[in-house]
Amino acid sequence: MIQKSKILMDIVENGVVAVIRAESEEEAFLTASACVEGGIKAIEVTLTVPGATEVISSLTKKPEFKDLLVGAGSVLDSETARIAILAGAKYIVSPCFDKETAKLCNRYQVPYMPGCMTITEMKTAMEYGAEIIKLFPGNNYTPSIVKSIKGPLPQVSIMPTGGINLNNAAEWIKSGAVAIGIGSDLAKPAKLGDYKEVTGLAKQYCDLVKEARA
Repeated sequence: MIQKSKILMDIVENGVVAVIRAESEEEAFLTASACVEGGIKAIEVTLTVPGATEVISSLTKKPEFKDLLVGAGSVLDSETARIAILAGAKYIVSPCFDKETAKLCNRYQVPYMPGCMTITEMKTAMEYGAEIIKLFPGNNYTPSIVKSIKGPLPQVSIMPTGGINLNNAAEWIKSGAVAIGIGSDLAKPAKLGDYKEVTGLAKQYCDLVKEARA
């Protein structure tokens, strides 16, 4: 339980989760490494990446990444969640809520962050032990939705993902999001092989979150 709580606290403290989608293991690994160099401490390797479990395993075994929180994303069911956990994933992220995945993650005391869009979905997810709710897809909303949700559900911790960029990241944090998930906007330069630009963007996102909280 202590480990689960610490993982959640560390994700919230850093405030940025890099969502890695790539066309190869190498691209995923290099993109993740560039994000870490820019100060991001939580990486979500989506299982849509070819060889995703190998990427997760490689990142967790790299000595200089010993403090990195590597999770698995796009997890749709409990079977896939267990495979990801065995590969070294420290947390599980889904685009939707799944009861069996929630139960499995509770069984192994691994944080589960399901994607939800409605108050009903969020309430159900919390009843099954989800402590951070992934608001997904975030580009369907404006940051003000966080305050609206927290009206009837003040206890909910929300992490918007999808459509977050440098122009709106700070506003999401100021509106009450505990963290933000950054995907395509962060990894876009990697498609052109420009990993230095990925590092620069990662640093900008980390700085934005710190400034917004201050």
